[in-house]
Amino acid sequence: MSTPQDRVAADCPSCSPAESTVHEVLKEGSGHHTVRCTECGHVHKVQVESETEIERDVIVSQDGESFATTVEAPPAETVAVGEEFIVDSEEAILQVRITGIEVGPEQRADEARIEDVDTLWTRAVDNVAVKVTVNPKEGTGDREDSRSFDLRVPGDHEFVVGETESYGDEEFEIKAIQVRSDAPEYRHGKLDHEGDMVYAKDVKRLYGTDQTTTAWSAW
Repeated sequence: MSTPQDRVAADCPSCSPAESTVHEVLKEGSGHHTVRCTECGHVHKVQVESETEIERDVIVSQDGESFATTVEAPPAETVAVGEEFIVDSEEAILQVRITGIEVGPEQRADEARIEDVDTLWTRAVDNVAVKVTVNPKEGTGDREDSRSFDLRVPGDHEFVVGETESYGDEEFEIKAIQVRSDAPEYRHGKLDHEGDMVYAKDVKRLYGTDQTTTAWSAW
C-alpha cells in the first residue's frame, strides 16, 4: 500500500513531459527510482538526487584517551551499537566501533537514525591494546605471583584458547579470554574451551600460563 512518503513529483514522458505530476514509487534504486504516473499509469524510471548528508559529533576513545571529531551521513541512515565505520579526522584515519548512541540529554539508544543522533560514542578498533594476565607454570611459582601487561596488536588479530603467543620476551599459552561487552555476540562473556577464538578488538583480557624458559620472577 502506498503512503505519502512513497510519492514523488516528476515529469511523465507519456502525459506530462514538461510539467511535474505525482508519481507512485514502485521500486527504489541507487540513483534511480521506478515510478508510476498517477495521472496515466505510465511506468518509467526517474533520476533522484542523493540525500543530503548531515554532520554529527563523534567521540573516539583510544588507549584510555579520547578526542572529538565529526562524521557526515544521510539523515535516514540507521546506526546501532556494535557497528563499525571509518573516521577521517585531523588526528588520524581510524576504524571505530559504536559503543554508545546519545539521542538527547542523558538519553542513550542501542539503535537510531542519524537525524535523531546527537553524539556517537566510539572506540578505535584497527589497532588495540590487549590486557594480559599470565600465571606461572605449575610448580614454578604461586598464583599470587601472576603478572599483567598490555600487548598492542591489529584489531583483527585472532587469539585462540590453547595456542601459544610470543611477543618479545613474553611467551604464554592462552587459557581463557574475557570478551568485551560491546563486542558482537560470542557464545559467552568468557571463553575457555580449546579452539575458542576472539578477535583482538573484542578482547577485554587474556588469561595465560607462562611458557618462557627463564626462571619465573614476579618482578
